[in-house]
Amino acid sequence: MATRFDSDVYARRLERAAELTHRAGFDAIVVGTGPDFRYLTGSAAETFERLTVLVIPARGRARVVTARLELAALRDSAIGDLGLTVADWVDGEDPYALALDGLGGDARLAVSDTLPALHLIPVAQRTTVAPVLATPVLRELRMIKDAAELDALRRAGAAIDRVHARMGEFLKPGRTEADVAADIDAAIRAEGHTHAEFIIVGSGPHGADPHHEQSERVIGVDDVVVIDIGGPVEPGYNSDSTRTYCFGEPRADVAEAYAVLERAQAAAVAAVRPGVTAESIDAAARNVLADAGLGERFIHRTGHGIGLSVHEEPYIVAGNDDVLREGMAFSVEPGIYFGGDWGARIEDIVIVTADGCEPVNSRPHGLVVLPG
Repeated sequence: MATRFDSDVYARRLERAAELTHRAGFDAIVVGTGPDFRYLTGSAAETFERLTVLVIPARGRARVVTARLELAALRDSAIGDLGLTVADWVDGEDPYALALDGLGGDARLAVSDTLPALHLIPVAQRTTVAPVLATPVLRELRMIKDAAELDALRRAGAAIDRVHARMGEFLKPGRTEADVAADIDAAIRAEGHTHAEFIIVGSGPHGADPHHEQSERVIGVDDVVVIDIGGPVEPGYNSDSTRTYCFGEPRADVAEAYAVLERAQAAAVAAVRPGVTAESIDAAARNVLADAGLGERFIHRTGHGIGLSVHEEPYIVAGNDDVLREGMAFSVEPGIYFGGDWGARIEDIVIVTADGCEPVNSRPHGLVVLPG
């Protein structure tokens, strides 16, 4: 599988980035390595100590500044095809002067939010105007997925569904959470992911901790088990899906509460369409749970955007009045948590379409009953 899209995808993104940079009133944006850099160049290069940045001026040609010894990391990117200027430097030279060359000492700069202070402060010291975050540009670019990105998210969703379909092989009473996680890790890779970004195996009381990972706890026959898993498929787009499992028929109180959770998740998915706010999707799930007396058991937001990062905008949470637009992609994942006893969560990734949404996950949403 290719590690990047065709170069014309990145050319369109860079053109749009320059347009938005100008519209936001910036003279240039400075993008450090990480998801934003990969989004704009196709390069997954990572660096910390030595400066590597993409500089996109509002007017003029974008350029990449990188240490000469790290040029090889850019070889498989779209940078060469795009004809970007590459200004390389060696230890002892001033890379910040290269980055800001031609912009002037009073340039209005914006920087990506992953640019470390190690580099941000030297950049700021070379201008009379304090840099600000490039959020108005990068957020707008990455929040609306293009056709190539949506296809990658669909492939990621199908791949993680295949892992959930194999859970009967891995999840058995008497095994530890760590044992199960190891099998899931291998399956995630076998089903097309480059690696497992996260694996949550929350059995029994551990299921009541939404960010539990895995432990040496032995899974019991009476446990409810939350499995939340995901990772990237090339070129770097992530899956993220949660299903909840049990062995044999669940307790009556578990079955009753879980049925409410299933209705809450379905209500939130049904509410997704262009023109509504992100917070209204959160409310759609939360109201179902609150009406059943389970509102206090839902202790996190309903969802998060997904793409090159597992968590990115838009965030599906109370107080976020961002209006949903076609091409946005995010999770819908209400959960209920009973401390010291059990928890449950149902999570799908959905894509906002012209008149509703398209879930990229298709595994059954009910409490999955496995042999004990």
